[in-house]
Amino acid sequence: MAATHTTMSSKVPSPHDNADVIEREGGAAVHRPIKSFVLRAGRMGPGQTRAMNVWGPRFLVPYAPQPLDAATTFGRNAPLVVEIGFGMGDATAAIAAALPETNFLGIEVHGPGVGALLKLIGERGLGNVRIVRHDAVDVLAQMIAPASLAGVHVFFPDPWHKLKHHKRRLIQPAFAALLASRLAPGGHVHCATDWQPYATQMLEVLTGEPGLVNTAEPGGDGYAARPAYRPLTKFENRGLKLGHGVWDLVFRRA
Repeated sequence: MAATHTTMSSKVPSPHDNADVIEREGGAAVHRPIKSFVLRAGRMGPGQTRAMNVWGPRFLVPYAPQPLDAATTFGRNAPLVVEIGFGMGDATAAIAAALPETNFLGIEVHGPGVGALLKLIGERGLGNVRIVRHDAVDVLAQMIAPASLAGVHVFFPDPWHKLKHHKRRLIQPAFAALLASRLAPGGHVHCATDWQPYATQMLEVLTGEPGLVNTAEPGGDGYAARPAYRPLTKFENRGLKLGHGVWDLVFRRA
């Protein structure tokens, strides 16, 4: 993981630079940040609800616009990896179990997913996972100190298929700059998607960020082989059997 340290500017473009404009009554224009997610009204099952009540007080980290003290939060000093949008948490739990020497901070806004991961944490005794239920852009910008992360995982983010919704995709130049600024030297960004047009955009965006270097084999297509630590999801397995592609991108802090 060794890499040459490059000094990066502390000024990072706002990930919300491309804000929507809406109109108040009376015609006054106000800016609304574009979100890469939509809050869905998902129903939590009894197991998820119980997990929220039993394990939430220990493993949920409240959002606060100030740097996170990771050593206090996890009760130890260890490399910290952030996962953005962990869904129902299956991959997060599997990776955390396989890499017990690493701390994992999962970020998710949807209640059922948070409850599901808390349930897995409790069932498997995963002491190296914490969860923030908040917008990932705010968490990275406000709670994560510059040059402090060993890695960031973004697995199967919403591809926002329609052209008019592409502005909502998470991986944009300003967000890539924010990610790079939060990585320690040698830290990695690992993205995965099963939507080829989004894979192409991710590759262009991450390649265009000067603070990141692609780890893929030179002379190839720019995509990486799936790292062993990322498990195949049941949906991914199903898609692969149907001939669908999955693209992994692994970049490191320059």
